[in-house]
Amino acid sequence: MAETPDSASADSAKYTHGHHASVLSVHRWRTIANSAAYLEPHLVAGRSLLDVGCGPGTITAEFAERLSPGRVVGLDAAPDAIAAAHSHAVEVGSTATFVQGDAFALPFDDGAFDITHTHQTLQHVADPVAMLREMARVTAPGGTIAAREVDYAVTSWFPLLPGLALWLDLYQRVHRGNGGEPDAGRHLKAWAHAARLDAVETTATVWLFSDEVDRAWWGGAWAERVLHSSFARDALDGGHATQAELQTISEAWREWAQHDDAMLTMTHVEVIATPKVV
Repeated sequence: MAETPDSASADSAKYTHGHHASVLSVHRWRTIANSAAYLEPHLVAGRSLLDVGCGPGTITAEFAERLSPGRVVGLDAAPDAIAAAHSHAVEVGSTATFVQGDAFALPFDDGAFDITHTHQTLQHVADPVAMLREMARVTAPGGTIAAREVDYAVTSWFPLLPGLALWLDLYQRVHRGNGGEPDAGRHLKAWAHAARLDAVETTATVWLFSDEVDRAWWGGAWAERVLHSSFARDALDGGHATQAELQTISEAWREWAQHDDAMLTMTHVEVIATPKVV
C-alpha cells in the first residue's frame, strides 16, 4: 500500500496524513485494480514481493493471493499500520507477513525479492532517491522495482469551490512543511534515474471520484481529515491555517460531495524499473 513512512534513519520528513480513522478508511479502499494495475503483468504466481510502506495491508494481501505460493512481506515504519495490516491479514486469511522497519535500511538480504513495490510513500520522505536505491538493493537481478505517486498540483474538481482551492494550497504547504513533496508524480522518473535504476518505464493513471457514493465517501473523509487528523494539527501548529479556515475547507468538501455535477480527478505517475547491473 505504501503510504506511512512515519520515521526512518535517512528521513527527516514527517508523515502528513497520520492514522486517523478517516485516513485509514482511504488507505483500505486501495486495491490492485485502482492503485497497482500497472504492475499486473509482473504479478506471476510464485514470485516474491516486498511492499514498502504497506499501511493497513489491503494491497499487500491481494499481492499474496496473486503471487501464491510466493513470499509476500509488507513493511511499514508505523506500529499502528502494522497492527492494522496484521488484523486485515487474519480477517481475510492472507499468507502475507508484516514487519515494522526502516525504508532506508530494509531488514533483508541483497536480492531477497523478485518485486519491490511502494505506493504513495516517496512523496512523504526527505530522500526518495535513497529509498529507491535501498529498494533496488533488496531486488533480485532482473527483478522489478515499482512505484506510484500522485501529483497534487494537477488535481482538478468541479464545481470550482473556493474552499477546495484553499484546501489544495494548504495541503501543499503543510506537506512541504513536513519535508515531503506533494507533487511527487512529476519527479518520479527523475528520482528513478538518480537512483541509477535501469530500464525505467513510466505510465500514468487517474483516480476519478464522480458518482454519488464515491463523492460522499471521499468528500466525507476529507471533511473529517481536515479537522481531526494529523494534517489538521500540523496546519494549525505550523501556522499554515486557522481553525476557521479548516472549518471552511471541511464545509467545502461536504458541499462538493452533495453537488450532482461534482467530480474530482487525481493524476498518478508510475515507474517500473530494474536494478542496475554492476
